[in-house]
Amino acid sequence: MDTIKIAIHWLSYAYYLYVFAYASLFKVFQKESMMQSMRSLGFNKTWTIAIGVFELIGVILILIGIFQPQYKNAGILFLFPFAIGAFTTHMAHQEYNHYYNSLIVCILTIVILATDKAFRIIL
Repeated sequence: MDTIKIAIHWLSYAYYLYVFAYASLFKVFQKESMMQSMRSLGFNKTWTIAIGVFELIGVILILIGIFQPQYKNAGILFLFPFAIGAFTTHMAHQEYNHYYNSLIVCILTIVILATDKAFRIIL
């Protein structure tokens, strides 16, 4: 069972990293399709780049987290509001073809944290 838990954790981690890495880089490097999509959602160029930079900071944190687990968890928690925001925005604009990744990333946040040995919430 431990092997399955570890596999689920790292597969979730890899997909999470993939989604946020390409989304942040597309925003920072101003890929035209991403810029048009963000414009249609009401974000101008400055806000799009700012969101991309903050997402990239989270990506860097979770990459560092491969070697320092506390950074991975900090990066995951840092990116969680962006995942929720993306999901909410795509649903509000009825862009159902784009909301799947944001929904998956919202769910994977919980999966990654729940399967991480170094993460605990004590109430």
